Amino acid sequence: MAEIIYEDNHIIAVYKRSSDLVQGDKTGDKSLDNEVKSYIEEKYRKPGRAFLGVVHRLDRPVSGVLLFARTSKALERLNEIFRTRQVKKVYFAIVKERPPEDEATITHFLKKNEKQNKSYVYDNEVKGSKEGSLTYRLKARSEKYYLLEIELHSGRHHQIRAQLARIGCPVKGDLKYGYPRSNEDGSINLFARRLEFIHPVRNEAITIKGHFPEGDIWSLFTDAVQ
Repeated sequence: MAEIIYEDNHIIAVYKRSSDLVQGDKTGDKSLDNEVKSYIEEKYRKPGRAFLGVVHRLDRPVSGVLLFARTSKALERLNEIFRTRQVKKVYFAIVKERPPEDEATITHFLKKNEKQNKSYVYDNEVKGSKEGSLTYRLKARSEKYYLLEIELHSGRHHQIRAQLARIGCPVKGDLKYGYPRSNEDGSINLFARRLEFIHPVRNEAITIKGHFPEGDIWSLFTDAVQ
């Protein structure tokens, strides 16, 4: 069972490992949403299938905070919070190349290729593209790598991966977006660290934060992360 980070009557957040699948797909692999449903049914002895709404998604090779809604009312309100960008989404990425600036907000137009399951990035709007924006900050460096803290302002397909690749900084392990070598475990070094938003029912500010990933590369930067 995935690690539970936060839970109340309306929402539940888990720590997604890099190999976890958020929702079932053609692979037939076990998915986190079904895992969490089973956990709720067993813990609260619910008859039948428990309600669980998927609020957002993380790419399979990405780790970090994943939020679900436990009620339809919470799901409806969280969908609106995410749609209107009233949520702060903070990530960390490890890259090999130093970014052009130590801190910058970058905006591009992204167009998803369904067959390739890949997004292409353009400086100007093209047919079928959607605007995507993020702010990155150089947080730390090691002998070979750089740690970037990223605030995601929109939620486009593969947005962080595609935009960082566009500025010459593909995420470590991300073959799809130009990194030369894969990680042994199939992960990429992109981590969803924190979500900040107004609780959909209690109407109070809430912050949900996941622990830093384990592993030799991530351990180089643990002292730099709050």
